[in-house]
Amino acid sequence: MKKRYFIGLLFFALTYFPTNLKAQNEATYTLQEMVQRAKDRSPAALRALTRKENRYWQYRLFKSNYNPQLRLNGTIPSYSQAFNSITQPDGSIEFLQVRQNFMDLELGLQQVIAPTGGIISVNTSTNRFDNFLAGPNEIQTRWSGVPVNVRLQQPLFAYNQFKWDKKIQPLLFEESKREYVQEMEEVSLFVTQLFFDYLIAQVNLQVATQNLENTEEIFSIEKKRYELGTTFEDRLLQVELQALQARQDLAQAKLDLESSALSVNSFIGLDPSTKINLLSPENLPDFEVNVEEAIRLAFQNRSEALGFDRRKLEAEAQVAEAKGQRIGMQLNASYGYNNAAFAFPDIFNNPNTQALVNLGVSVPILDWGRNKARMAQAEANQQLVNYTVQQDVINFEQEIFTKVKNFLMIKERLNVTKTSDEVAQRRYEIALKRYQTGNVTVTDLNIAQNEKDSNKRAYFNALKDFWVAYYELRALTLYDFEKEELLYKPEI
Repeated sequence: MKKRYFIGLLFFALTYFPTNLKAQNEATYTLQEMVQRAKDRSPAALRALTRKENRYWQYRLFKSNYNPQLRLNGTIPSYSQAFNSITQPDGSIEFLQVRQNFMDLELGLQQVIAPTGGIISVNTSTNRFDNFLAGPNEIQTRWSGVPVNVRLQQPLFAYNQFKWDKKIQPLLFEESKREYVQEMEEVSLFVTQLFFDYLIAQVNLQVATQNLENTEEIFSIEKKRYELGTTFEDRLLQVELQALQARQDLAQAKLDLESSALSVNSFIGLDPSTKINLLSPENLPDFEVNVEEAIRLAFQNRSEALGFDRRKLEAEAQVAEAKGQRIGMQLNASYGYNNAAFAFPDIFNNPNTQALVNLGVSVPILDWGRNKARMAQAEANQQLVNYTVQQDVINFEQEIFTKVKNFLMIKERLNVTKTSDEVAQRRYEIALKRYQTGNVTVTDLNIAQNEKDSNKRAYFNALKDFWVAYYELRALTLYDFEKEELLYKPEI
């Protein structure tokens, strides 16, 4: 009984597990499933996601520049032990030993003034000095400090980086979000090309396999006819050559399929040994595309449309920066209280008023045309950017126009190639039956077979062109015409 049980388990293991492992190494995909897998797992999609996150944190860094900053600065400690040269009242120099420590701390809350480019801050600070060589009747520790102080640093007639960043950086961030959606659609486009490269290789393998079977059958018929004396040797040799060529075509088709499988598996993240089977996407989406509507959607959604405005702003900012370098002026002002004492709490008792105002000026008197050249260069660059953007806008519209017209043409051509494929297949089947009954020559049958094969390939190439154009249209407009919804949602 135990022996039979063991034999049963062994039989189960030998029959079930190899089949199960084989099933695990096979995968069947539709076009939509493979596109979704590529968006989820392909290295290209993961790189796009990483770039999106990187740009998000760049934008967060930019936003933080306009928030209040609480800073603690200081030196703890600054110890010194040495012989220093000390100038005496009569001008002589004495070398005295010093052993002392100095510490200072400042706590400040500062805020950028974006419209003017200045910085205002509220600060408090304290200093401590220790003289370790003080005598018994001398004071060893002294304190000084600023209980509160308000400072303003304001550049005048200068380039305001904060003002221009506030205009440009949000556009860059918005571009990055749209670029991510575009990159994902480009992943869809690329994997669609890989999908059809494999599908066409799969179809070529099926055609080559069927042609070999048919050619061997024809060769067998010709040999019988030759033996009966109803055909000539040259015809028999012709069919034999065709059978040999069919074997070569089958070997090449297998090699092409393996090469395409390697490209597909590596891109979508499958094990190289996985055997994939693709289902032909012959159910086409039914929708109409209007050229004017496609152009409007492209300008509404594409990152390039925002880039046109952003590039103009950047050129305008360069002109403003060149103007700001002509004269350098900065106003520094502070108002608060300070005090000195022998004990830390005494700093805050009856502090003295502390006020400071200064205006720094830097004006080039003779610069040999440096400022003029800088301004002329910035203005010329601005004109160049404006002209370039105008041309880019025209090219942008032409690209959309061309792609839409191409999509509509491919859609019409696909219907023709599908009908041609069906007709050529039916003609070959009829020609094969007539050949078997002796009513059609080998040459006529070969012509029918070649037409069948070429029309089959033409149909699948047209199918590939349609789906590539479909995903190109999505990438160019960031709009799903089939579902009538935006691929890019600004609120997310």
